[in-house]
Amino acid sequence: MFDRLTHKMTARSAALLLTIDNRLDRILQGWLLVAGLGSAARIALSSHSAGAPALSTFTSYILLVVAPFASTLLALRWFRNGDRQPQPEIRLARAGSWRSVTRLEAQRHPLYGTSGIMVSLLVGMMLNVPVRAAEYLAAMPPIPNGAPAWLQSLHFAMTFDAVLFGSLYMIAFVAALRRVPLFPRLLVAIWMGDLTMQLATAELVTRSGDLPPAVATALHGLLEGNVKKTLISIGLWLPYLLLSRRVNVTYRNRVSA
Repeated sequence: MFDRLTHKMTARSAALLLTIDNRLDRILQGWLLVAGLGSAARIALSSHSAGAPALSTFTSYILLVVAPFASTLLALRWFRNGDRQPQPEIRLARAGSWRSVTRLEAQRHPLYGTSGIMVSLLVGMMLNVPVRAAEYLAAMPPIPNGAPAWLQSLHFAMTFDAVLFGSLYMIAFVAALRRVPLFPRLLVAIWMGDLTMQLATAELVTRSGDLPPAVATALHGLLEGNVKKTLISIGLWLPYLLLSRRVNVTYRNRVSA
């Protein structure tokens, strides 16, 4: 019974993975359409009592939409033959007992590939982008010309965060999909950078003395939520990246000793 359930889940994850891989171009096109319409609606529905939106608003929304799309295309080109890239000379993941095998031996292993639980991680990284974009659009209204300095600084920090990490998580997604050996390290580095960015933005909010209390409270709540989500991701997935037999055979070319 358990084996049958495991086989069924593996088959479903493999089918989902194949769908994602084959329809990635349509997924990206859908992202451009939905994110573009969402950004346009955010501008159209915002109050313009303080004046027309500044040029920086349009620039930030364009970057928010285009950057993940462009980074995904670049990553697909960079990692076209990702599984053929050399293994790192120094191993950082030392937990467990493992035996190194050749790349061909690893590829013949029944656990080789990105199906199984790995599909959940792939989908999570991909969904991180629209969730982050939606939170940005909700928290950061279009800023008018002549906006106060604290609002301009905050707008820059929030835009930089959404654009940078939206792009980085898609690069990590492609690295995982193409079985790049450095994927686990890349994802851990992105997690660390994400936490650092949230803390730095929180510090900026704290030091902005002119920040209205209601805005400061809302932003602190948003940043705290981002930190919690990142910590939850680390707590859930870091042990998997270190100890999973599938991850080790696929990305580190090693099997249980």
